[in-house]
Amino acid sequence: MLKIAVDFDGTIVEDRYPSIGKPQLFAFETLKALQQQQHQLILWTVREGKALQEAVDFCKKHGIEFYAVNKNFPEEELEPGQSRKLNVDYFIDDRSVGGFLGWSKIWELLGNNPVEYTLPKKSFWEKLKDLMR
Repeated sequence: MLKIAVDFDGTIVEDRYPSIGKPQLFAFETLKALQQQQHQLILWTVREGKALQEAVDFCKKHGIEFYAVNKNFPEEELEPGQSRKLNVDYFIDDRSVGGFLGWSKIWELLGNNPVEYTLPKKSFWEKLKDLMR
């Protein structure tokens, strides 16, 4: 099981902040498939207050309920000024070095693709290197 932090604006949806853009191609399908594989998804966004609640509600409407929102686990209480740095295995964010790969590439990297079982296993970094070629 992986813990995966996922950005909202520009990643799950087109960046139209403070409005909510259209869903990115395959975003919700990929997130649902990752959840079906028992991965924990954390919504990690700069949104706060009403804008944050709108994002959470939008995702719920599209079939995604996150394990936690802007914290490591649901019960975590942050003190004012405390860092929201997350302890996760991966971050999916449009502001990553190299830009956002797209949801089909994310699935190739993180999904349990049955075809891979017949091929030599590659590490995450080897898969990423192949995708960047």
